[in-house]
Amino acid sequence: MTNIKRSGPPPTSEPPPASGASGASGDAAAPPALSARRPMARAMRIGLFEREILERLSRAALDLLFARAEVISEGQRQVRGGRESYFGSTMLTVDLPALDALVRDACDAGTARRLAALLEGDAEVARRIQELTERETARVAAATPSEVRTHVTIRSQGAKVFIDVDVEAAF
Repeated sequence: MTNIKRSGPPPTSEPPPASGASGASGDAAAPPALSARRPMARAMRIGLFEREILERLSRAALDLLFARAEVISEGQRQVRGGRESYFGSTMLTVDLPALDALVRDACDAGTARRLAALLEGDAEVARRIQELTERETARVAAATPSEVRTHVTIRSQGAKVFIDVDVEAAF
């Protein structure tokens, strides 16, 4: 058999208040008695589940960001070691204040920092950046590459988010 010890109110060293009809005049000068405090309850049971709030970018927001981003691409084809290749870059700029009428969140520097952090860790964003970079490489190089390798850097500055992509492609 398991014994469970439960805590009760702490013992007090004060004598119990005197009761009587003659105490009416003496009670007015005495401060009111404070109730005895109970000790903190000890946790006897634990929860089975932990809860967390997950923040991610909505797919509609990604559609809007990629549709409204300013895209600049540059680069050139070269022959190195007998192989034709392409070296260039693509830069996407998301100007949050320009999206103010379309999004519910504040379009300020704090939102730009949060957006940059969420863009960096999203696999769907990486896929979209890769596809956009492949299209831009084909457009600038005037030929479809057989392989496109990228290095992506995402940062914010003020209320803007910059996605810089260094591109190396083979034909």
